[in-house]
Amino acid sequence: MQKNIQKPELFVLGAGPGDPELMTIKGFKALQQANVILYDNLANKELLAISRDDCEKVYVGKQPYGDYTPQETIHEMIRHYAFTKGNVVRLKGGDPFIFGRGFEEIIYARQHGITTHYIPGVTSMQASGLEDIPLTHRQVSESVWMVTGTKKDGSLSADLTCAMHSNATVVIYMGMKKLAEIASAYIKAGKGDTPAAIIQHASLPNQKSAKGKVCDLEAIAADHQLTYPAIIIIGDVVNVKN
Repeated sequence: MQKNIQKPELFVLGAGPGDPELMTIKGFKALQQANVILYDNLANKELLAISRDDCEKVYVGKQPYGDYTPQETIHEMIRHYAFTKGNVVRLKGGDPFIFGRGFEEIIYARQHGITTHYIPGVTSMQASGLEDIPLTHRQVSESVWMVTGTKKDGSLSADLTCAMHSNATVVIYMGMKKLAEIASAYIKAGKGDTPAAIIQHASLPNQKSAKGKVCDLEAIAADHQLTYPAIIIIGDVVNVKN
């Protein structure tokens, strides 16, 4: 007799910034019920222990600036496992809808008749508070501008020019290869002295960070041996406690 397969379902789940205790309760329950987990490079591997012993765990990560699993392959794996195993959890670092491709995977799954669910995660910029950097602070910053440091074509986002001319806190994801360009853009705008911080491995035991001026971003990273995964925070909130 053929084994009954559960209905095909995809849960796109945010793993948070790193600390497994920052996973939501709803996400925890989804991992417990998963038949298959497709997990990213930035998702803490400790979270896999939440799942059942018979749950299949498949790595589909993308090393920054290195080896990666093509998105088309991930799509095919979602479809394959959903129709052969039923309940699939796509575990992605941070929040899947903030500079992730979670919604692309949702769309793909729906187009192939797979029921979809989205479970938010704590995005890495929110871990800035662990370094006493509030993203907003009364009379200092009343808004936040999130910018990707590297667009699909490899260029620096043009939105940075707009962001730097506002009073908002600017948070740059995936920008560690663009430190020179970011600094240059601020210097040309006459804003090279704007406070800046780099936070690596946010929320993890090996978290480290450094502060300075945006014009010195490259030197800050080099002097403190900061690399990816990291976020860059620019604005007066960096020094609000001083």
